[in-house]
Amino acid sequence: MSANGNSKMESIRKMDREHLVYSWKAQRGVNPVIMDRAEGIYQWDVDGKQYIDFASGLLCVNIGHGNKHVLGAMKAQMDKLCYTGTMFGSEPKAELARMISEVTPGDLDYVFFTNGGAEAVENAIKAARMYTGRHKIYSRWRGYHGATAGAITLTGDPRRWAAEPGIPGVVHYFGPYPYHDPFGTVDDPEECGRRTLEVLRTQIMLDGPHTIAAIFLEPIVGTNGIIIPPKSYIQGLRKLCDEHGILMVSDEVMAGWGRSGEWFGINNFDVIPDIITTAKGLTSAYVPLGAMIWSKKIWDHFQDHPFVGGLTYGGHALACAAGIANIEVYKNDGLIDNSRVLGQHFSKKLQEVMDKHPSVGDVRNQGLWGCIELTSDKETHAPLAGFADSKRNVAGELLKRMAEMGLTTFAKWDYIFMAPPLCIDKDQLDESVAIIDKALEYTDSLL
Repeated sequence: MSANGNSKMESIRKMDREHLVYSWKAQRGVNPVIMDRAEGIYQWDVDGKQYIDFASGLLCVNIGHGNKHVLGAMKAQMDKLCYTGTMFGSEPKAELARMISEVTPGDLDYVFFTNGGAEAVENAIKAARMYTGRHKIYSRWRGYHGATAGAITLTGDPRRWAAEPGIPGVVHYFGPYPYHDPFGTVDDPEECGRRTLEVLRTQIMLDGPHTIAAIFLEPIVGTNGIIIPPKSYIQGLRKLCDEHGILMVSDEVMAGWGRSGEWFGINNFDVIPDIITTAKGLTSAYVPLGAMIWSKKIWDHFQDHPFVGGLTYGGHALACAAGIANIEVYKNDGLIDNSRVLGQHFSKKLQEVMDKHPSVGDVRNQGLWGCIELTSDKETHAPLAGFADSKRNVAGELLKRMAEMGLTTFAKWDYIFMAPPLCIDKDQLDESVAIIDKALEYTDSLL
């Protein structure tokens, strides 16, 4: 690199550290890799080093970086109309809503656009309360729903603590987690699902089902471990909601758009929710956009009752054009099928990793969405890092070692998360898992 190039890079780093505030971190000691460009599954930093993006950014760049079809559609829309007020319609807004309705399950055909996933969740809370006339919102321990006031209150992990007491009326419940069954050691996922469903049934009875507006769930828990429930549990939860007139809200911000090998995560369980919230893979983060999607009964209610919600940029024309092009890429490039089929190979590779490493207690994946869970004892499932790093921090060193070998992903506590762009091929997947396999020598050394 030339002297001028080095000077420019140092200038960028200086501006970054003197003026930028990074999320979820104490600012002292932050020393980020400065990314410069990206294409497909790869990113390059300002020094020219190449990385496999094995987390799709923040589990959002589902179609891969720099897709020419999407960029072309965005450029064409920019020449025509970038934005119009939310009181007006536009062709891309209408067309994207129609295209979404074609891939959502059941009669979830009615789309309210938002800026992102957390805002979609906020509006779903309001819609559920307005529709039912009830106040309480149930959400799962270990779930994550966003960082805004309502969404963070629904969240069942430590990211909620700094925002407490939060909004009123939110009640948390336990979902199935077979590797750490909340109600006793069980090796059978079906039995774990049955136990947690019965406990939830009792909790609802004691809390008054007539006071509960909705049960929110990630169909597959995302950043708290890629926890995959048995199909019977999700189906039982749907029946429980129906028995008591409680709405089921499926948070598909991460689980949607092919990540689990289906258009939406809930499709893996043959269940149709009442509301879907989504974002991320809707535009693959080329432009921020989210959506709350209603079933017909919710739509019918709001024919004669105003829905009180919305922000300035809802249904942004440029973002909707990106969403249209994304759905076209999913279909034309077969990315949903690739996630499902390659996900089967992914399962085999992860099993090999677990068999090899004493520090790996469990591996889980659905499509191209996986997690390695670390342990200090395979027999007892004792944690290595512990909840909220209560024992020690291992994620930082793991991520450093993987980055040195040319792979970036997301890790915390005892979890290594894997969510590559859905355009990844078998050889690229094998290369990525091999890097993680090598990095796990570090966690093995801690035992």
